[in-house]
Amino acid sequence: NTFPPAGKTGLWKEAVDTAIGFGIDAIIVADIGVANYVKTQHPDQRLHLSVQAGAPSVEAIKYYCEEFGVRRVVLPRILTIPEITALKKEIPCEIECFIFGNHGLMAEGRCSLTNYVTGLSTNMDGVCSPASHVKYEEDARRNLTTRLGDFTIDCFSCTQNPGYPTICKGRYRAPHKQEGYYAFEEPISLNLARLLPELIKAGVHAFKIEGRQRSRAYVREVVSSWRKAIDDVMDGQDVELTHLLSLTEGYKQTQGAYESKRWR
Repeated sequence: NTFPPAGKTGLWKEAVDTAIGFGIDAIIVADIGVANYVKTQHPDQRLHLSVQAGAPSVEAIKYYCEEFGVRRVVLPRILTIPEITALKKEIPCEIECFIFGNHGLMAEGRCSLTNYVTGLSTNMDGVCSPASHVKYEEDARRNLTTRLGDFTIDCFSCTQNPGYPTICKGRYRAPHKQEGYYAFEEPISLNLARLLPELIKAGVHAFKIEGRQRSRAYVREVVSSWRKAIDDVMDGQDVELTHLLSLTEGYKQTQGAYESKRWR
């Protein structure tokens, strides 16, 4: 589910072999070379295409299906529901899409700014903002400053809900905005509870919940809530997930591009 650096593909091949040895159901790949390795060395292994592969079009998805036998594609978070509906009708594989968690607007898997700030690779070390590099500093008025390594990411007043310090959701100063502004995205989480019936109708086969660097308690609460929500939709009942607002970034949520490309 990541991109091997030059000269280190052996680690990814070893991971593939080990995982298959454990009898896993499927392997999710982002790198075209790893996909080819799975196809040639383990032709019977079920293969899923990661969101990090960035395949949002019929042509791209068909290529992966025809060349590598991909059985499911995780769609980038840039498609509207009508686009997903149309896409599903033309591709020969299952689709999976995100419904909750980090909005992830950066180029998936290529977060070089984080690598620069922490000295750790998002691919090799598997984290966005390593906990060992995160710092929270509170002043006498209980205002909070969040840092990642030696860099200040954001500042919050005592009445604001702070987000986790990630580069793509930090506040930056510029000559025309010395007070600081969110250059990429403010702390916010994706929550598609209201769109769940439409996504199921569109033909989405599986739903993905972003859970990297989350606690066990978070995973339990979120996954069990969405499991019930999906079952309720299938039974013709209304979805109620307002309690998950407390688990969003900065207590803010968005439907992203799923409802409209003008979501910002």
